[in-house]
Amino acid sequence: MSSADKITASIRQESDERIAAINADAEKTYNETIEAAKKKAQDIRHAGEHKIELQSEKLLASYKSREELERRNLILKTKRDEIAKAVEHIYKHMLSLDDKKYFDLVLKLAGTLGGGCGTVYFNSRDLKRLPSNIKESFSQKKLDVKISETADDYIDSGFILKNGDIEENMSFSSVLAEKRELIEDIIGRELFRD
Repeated sequence: MSSADKITASIRQESDERIAAINADAEKTYNETIEAAKKKAQDIRHAGEHKIELQSEKLLASYKSREELERRNLILKTKRDEIAKAVEHIYKHMLSLDDKKYFDLVLKLAGTLGGGCGTVYFNSRDLKRLPSNIKESFSQKKLDVKISETADDYIDSGFILKNGDIEENMSFSSVLAEKRELIEDIIGRELFRD
């Protein structure tokens, strides 16, 4: 082998060794980069999974809270509806009382006025069925009244006591409306005992 061939072989060997070293470095850098990328991807995936888990927990808590609120609102609405039905039932029952019980109730309401004077008005239905001793019964309740012979059909039930500009509306619907909160409280306790 000539010296030129020896030099060329030496250069080639040196070149091959350098290329092998460069390839080894490149392979090492490539593997390190791939490992770092895999770790980064894994970290991102874990962070994403954790974030999704937190968001899922928040969303689930929000749904549970909304469901609980809707459940309580439904219970409250149901209670209100049942109380309204009970109040309506009471009103209809008051209207359907026989004459004696009806006017006993009228006189009981008159007793709550604590005295007074004026003219008592009834609707035409009640005016036709007034007990003969109604004026005396009002007097026993400390009311000095005159019974109007003219019907006032704006009154659904019960009576209205007028004294000049002052009016005491003792119709059943008015009394129920005035006492509605108290009545609803009593009905609520009876219907929805725990």
